Amino acid sequence: MSRLVLATRNAHKITELRKILGNTGIDVEIVGVDAFPDVPDVPETGLTFAANALLKAHAVARATGLPAIADDSGLCVDALNGMPGIFSARWAGRHGDDTANLELLLAQLSDIAPEHRAAHFTCAAALALPDGTERVVEGRLTGTLTNTPRGTGGFGYDPILQIDGDTRTAAELTAEEKNAISHRGEAFRTLAPAVAELVTGRS
Repeated sequence: MSRLVLATRNAHKITELRKILGNTGIDVEIVGVDAFPDVPDVPETGLTFAANALLKAHAVARATGLPAIADDSGLCVDALNGMPGIFSARWAGRHGDDTANLELLLAQLSDIAPEHRAAHFTCAAALALPDGTERVVEGRLTGTLTNTPRGTGGFGYDPILQIDGDTRTAAELTAEEKNAISHRGEAFRTLAPAVAELVTGRS
């Protein structure tokens, strides 16, 4: 069986991506980058989601000699001209502090009327092979930001994005419901044919 490295140490993402790719029927062993302790963290110096995803995928593919998938994702708020965007994970200053990020963003939007609280999650998913071959795609999930967090599922900004066409936030969906419509689910399902072709040799 072919091996594929997910270029992340985020346990939530690894679990989520295994489910998403597993549901596409691709016969591939998916391992996290934690299986390779010597692989260093890759600085996200790109100015777009796609650039950061490609940076990470190529770095991990070179370091491990295996095909690698990476993603970069974030929340883009219309009233903030698309921010936090690529800075979503460190919006409050410390990388990965979900609570602080949520509180800061809600404070910044405290005087914004409901009709102006549109936002969307974007995910760029990149596949890179050790020989430099690459593919990158994007997915999106649109909604409206709530005034307070709701729900205990998901992670990141999920508790404050009420999905368009639904009364629930992304954190109030089941894992299966979220994967079916999420920006990450869309991106990785779109990338799946490239994984099948380039990693397993099947089209």
